[in-house]
Amino acid sequence: MYTLGINAAFHDSAACMVKDGALVAAAEEERFTQIKHGKRPIPFSAYELPYNAIAYCLQAAGIHLNDVDHFSYSFDPALMAGYPAITSSEIRLPLTTRAGYRENSEASPWESLFLSYIINAPAHLIDGYPHHLQKDYHNSTIRPGRWHFIDHHLSHAASAFLPSPFTEAAILTIDGRGETATTTFNAGTDTDIQRIKQVDLPHSLGLLYERVTTHLGFLHSSDEYRVMALASYGKPRFVNDFREMITLHKDGTYTISQEDFDQRFGAARKRGASFTAHHFDIARSAQIVLQEAALELAGWLKKETGMEHLCLAGGVALNCVLNAHIRDSGMFRDIWIQPAAGDAGTALGAALWTDAQLNNGHSSRGFKMEHAFWGPGYTDEEIEEFLKWTKTPYKKMQHVAKETAELLAQDHIIGWFQGRMEFGPRALGGRSILASPIAPHMQARLNELKDREDFRPVAPVVLEEQAAAWFEAAHPSPFMLFTHQVREDKKNKIPAVCHIDGSARIQTVKREQHPRYYETIREFETLTGVPVLVNTSFNSLGKPIVCTPRDALECFWTTPFDDLIIGDCHVSKL
Repeated sequence: MYTLGINAAFHDSAACMVKDGALVAAAEEERFTQIKHGKRPIPFSAYELPYNAIAYCLQAAGIHLNDVDHFSYSFDPALMAGYPAITSSEIRLPLTTRAGYRENSEASPWESLFLSYIINAPAHLIDGYPHHLQKDYHNSTIRPGRWHFIDHHLSHAASAFLPSPFTEAAILTIDGRGETATTTFNAGTDTDIQRIKQVDLPHSLGLLYERVTTHLGFLHSSDEYRVMALASYGKPRFVNDFREMITLHKDGTYTISQEDFDQRFGAARKRGASFTAHHFDIARSAQIVLQEAALELAGWLKKETGMEHLCLAGGVALNCVLNAHIRDSGMFRDIWIQPAAGDAGTALGAALWTDAQLNNGHSSRGFKMEHAFWGPGYTDEEIEEFLKWTKTPYKKMQHVAKETAELLAQDHIIGWFQGRMEFGPRALGGRSILASPIAPHMQARLNELKDREDFRPVAPVVLEEQAAAWFEAAHPSPFMLFTHQVREDKKNKIPAVCHIDGSARIQTVKREQHPRYYETIREFETLTGVPVLVNTSFNSLGKPIVCTPRDALECFWTTPFDDLIIGDCHVSKL
């Protein structure tokens, strides 16, 4: 049984294909269109389905759209306040113009248009596809009863629990918003997920952090990770201000007062303006209070369920400093976080949930998400053919790992394009930029190369078996979702990946996850004694991570890398 999962309501549009409970393919639309996040999360963009990602998933499964048994869309319009159960596209929704919108109304003037697009998603899917994808969509139909609207936060919860290594776990989801929920508390057992409690709009930790992002001059629903990086440079001068905004209740829920940030903190920073200590302190304070609140929520869920394992999803679960704060509390034996914890991952959760409910003869879970390489891949032959066609000078490598390690040991910065593309926002060795962590100037050099702010850290990848010797309390962390302190005796050996507070957002790798990536790090260790590399995303400013050989070549020639290692081919500028 094939189940196609779709996320398109807000941002990070994505698709995945599940066959009999196991993931076949998953990808975000942004990687194909090279439009960051696929689209902006505005209500009237809900009609933009991830057609390219869906086409890829169909091709990976070797099927046509007509062969899909079930469609799972990770948003249920029937849950929107004030609307009846929606079972067909015959529902009539009133449209409101901005001119006729009452400013004190709780409803958005775009809400009915937003819902209309979602309700009509099946029709958009079979009739609105781009012309160049017609072989995957032409003459398609969706049979009655095969389209399923799945609760957004249930999709988050399913994405966190169903592919996890646990058969029983507490599940916490925190993001900006779903239909009405912003935070949910759940208990998962085998293939069942029971919601215990939820927090509804307008109270949202995710939206509060988004407001901080906007106030600091960044793009909300996009740049929250920059706030997290900025926080390390500040002092907790405004923690009481943020604490006054959040009221935590004994039943696990919370409320947030809708403060005027300009009155509280002064005028918002304009994009492009200089950063001051004031901005650092706002970021630091917001980060601390978010961590405090999330820890309280996790603690309540622990007491309520008594479970020893925790699964996390929702955009807030991409905050690796917060994740480490919950981990270090010791309240759970182990934590597993969906690598595509943001909205892209809801496509996977919706599909896995639908598959589990329909059962298809399997009553227990067989799939575990042990890596994130679920996107398109290209053979060495396909890559070499493309390089020849573009008349790009290249050299065939006999020993890719060894020869790449030699370049890295000479402080070359390398575009690394190998195997299938990652699902989720982190570059994890499929589409990465690699560099040596030994030279202190490498962080600044990479930030200049990618036109990033100088406060942004770069992350290390380390051999899994060596991680604990270089990073405190390190454990297997293949998805780069936790921070660890760099050990004191190692800080001067890998200064490029040591953040101002002594932390690093590590990725661990073992041979089974990505053999060529692993061997390259091992060869680098042989040359330098350091089993660590810098790993940052293969993209340029404002662009998503590259997907195809063409993307890789265009990024390489328009950015000051030294080398491109693409398949077993080496392209050099030197």
